Amino acid sequence: MDLKRTQLLLLFFAFLCARVRKLNGDSIPRCIPIERNALLGFKEGLKDPSNRLSSWVGDDCCTWKGVACDNQTGHAVKLDLRNPHQLSYFYYFPNTWCLGGELRPSLLGLKYLNYLDLSMNNFGGIRIPEFMGSFRQLKYLNLSYANLGGPVPHQLGNLSSLQYLDLSHYYYYYYYYYGNIDNNPSGFLIIDNAIWISRLSPLRYLNMTEVQFREGAHWLQALNMLPSIVEVRLSDCGINTIPPSLPHVNFTSLSVLDLSWNSINSTIPGWLFNIRSLEYLDLHDNFINSTIPGWLFNISSLEYLDLSYNFFRGIIPPAIKNLSSLKALYLFGNRFLEGKIPVEFGELCKLQYLGLSYINISKNLHELDKVFTGCIKNSLETLCIRNTQLGDYLPDWLGDFKKLKHLDLCGNSISGPIPESLGRLSALQKLYLVDNKLNGTFPKSLGRLAELVELSLGGNFLKGVMSEEQFANFTKLKYLDLSQNQLILNLTSDWIPPFQLQELYIGFCKLGPRFPAWLRMQKTLPI
Repeated sequence: MDLKRTQLLLLFFAFLCARVRKLNGDSIPRCIPIERNALLGFKEGLKDPSNRLSSWVGDDCCTWKGVACDNQTGHAVKLDLRNPHQLSYFYYFPNTWCLGGELRPSLLGLKYLNYLDLSMNNFGGIRIPEFMGSFRQLKYLNLSYANLGGPVPHQLGNLSSLQYLDLSHYYYYYYYYYGNIDNNPSGFLIIDNAIWISRLSPLRYLNMTEVQFREGAHWLQALNMLPSIVEVRLSDCGINTIPPSLPHVNFTSLSVLDLSWNSINSTIPGWLFNIRSLEYLDLHDNFINSTIPGWLFNISSLEYLDLSYNFFRGIIPPAIKNLSSLKALYLFGNRFLEGKIPVEFGELCKLQYLGLSYINISKNLHELDKVFTGCIKNSLETLCIRNTQLGDYLPDWLGDFKKLKHLDLCGNSISGPIPESLGRLSALQKLYLVDNKLNGTFPKSLGRLAELVELSLGGNFLKGVMSEEQFANFTKLKYLDLSQNQLILNLTSDWIPPFQLQELYIGFCKLGPRFPAWLRMQKTLPI
């Protein structure tokens, strides 16, 4: 008993000494020396043009930028070297904040690492090293947009604790900015056989956007072995077909499935119906050539459905009304759809976004009266029906959408005046009516749309005088297109506009005889 008491007293005394030293301002290194050396060895292989790792000096690696340690053990558990600056889509504008160079195996000295993020950097097309599969405690691995290429090592399947894996890639950024990459001429990450993914049983999130799956990679069979998977993003992966059947659907926790921008030419597989947790399904920009299966609209959990830019044919099934949770529906570009927009659309009481552009159904706006007088008018925030050959006048019921923020009816054959009822759309931020056959004057009621950011009325037959009064409430306006009309802008020389425009198109409008002084006040317009 005395020995145990002595041991407890010694431990308590050591703790008190440590606290006193800390209170006195003495430095207490928390970093494990082996792990500090591992980090320094890893740093030696990196290129750091902007000196992001300047803090990696001294004894306590737990205070270094990007490194986090366990408060009790002192072991390094997190390494976050994600580029803090967004990669630019303007390829001539270099991102000097990117780390590069080698990924040295000295990192293996971090035995307790559970979080590793090297995303948004530029490693010149080198391969993902096989040793990345040795971090058995790793729960989070993000190598996205890091310009890594070549075959993805199957050793990643050894990461038995992994819950989050992001290998998504943006090859075109690196190709256009850096040109041909010597170490990886193809520029892509490649998976010949995806079965190793099936060993990541705790995995909840998987993003492999632009990772190229070779024919026969067995990606679906691998996913079906992941009972905890919630989100899968396989956009632009070179996938040609979706297996039509599975012996048994195991990944029943799946909520998000993105297979967009592939070359899928098969039908929508029926096994999706068995995933009752599915909320987000994106199949846009594929080659699916079939009717839209009615059973798809019986997945009542769906909130987001994108079938745009495929080759769907036939009618939109009336069973659409069964998608009682649906918030966004995209059907753009399916030119082989026929018939009318189902009246049942009006029963989608939670729908916020409806995209029906570039399809060939319902040529007359007034055929939609029954559709848009249902409960959909209480929820809809975005309505896009551009380039569908819509005709007739703009109906008054458009003014009933109290939550509507974006209305796009461009490229149709809509005629007649702009109705005063549009002035009731108090939440409207974007109004696009370009390239129609609208006539009459600019209605005064539109001047009440104080939330308007973009107003586009070009390419019509509008005429009459527009005064300062009609622009008075447009304090948030950034984009204005009145071109190719017969409008007269009657604005005094000392008028101070309430907005600062970023884009302005007023060709064919009458402004003269003097150069409009108010244009000089538009400081954000490009020269």
